[in-house]
Amino acid sequence: MSDQSNRKTELPQESLTPTTPLRLAVAARIAFPDGSMTLAGLRREISRGRLAYEVIAGKHYTTLSDIEDMRRLCRIQANAPGAESSRRARRIFASPGVEYSGEESGQARLARRLQSRRERAKAKSDKPT
Repeated sequence: MSDQSNRKTELPQESLTPTTPLRLAVAARIAFPDGSMTLAGLRREISRGRLAYEVIAGKHYTTLSDIEDMRRLCRIQANAPGAESSRRARRIFASPGVEYSGEESGQARLARRLQSRRERAKAKSDKPT
């Protein structure tokens, strides 16, 4: 018995274009020759909606152009010079004794921080000097 998922298909380079339909495993081997992306990884990106694909005769195909688009969607922009990383910013701006769960929206965090600052400023102004 031959395992089709492990079968190595040699494609002539001259016939390979950015829009050539490729089975997911073959596309992963060509687009990520170091083996860092697998068939399962491409399927995960399909389920996340970041990789376009076609189903022809029950088989999943994608193109190198679609993989390039996926990579663009997955690209993380570098922080501007002097900007804090989000993890460090969470540590700096979290209220003392309050764990940050990651569930709170940016607006809710900002409102909570502003309210906390207002309360501290009011407490300072109410103290006798």
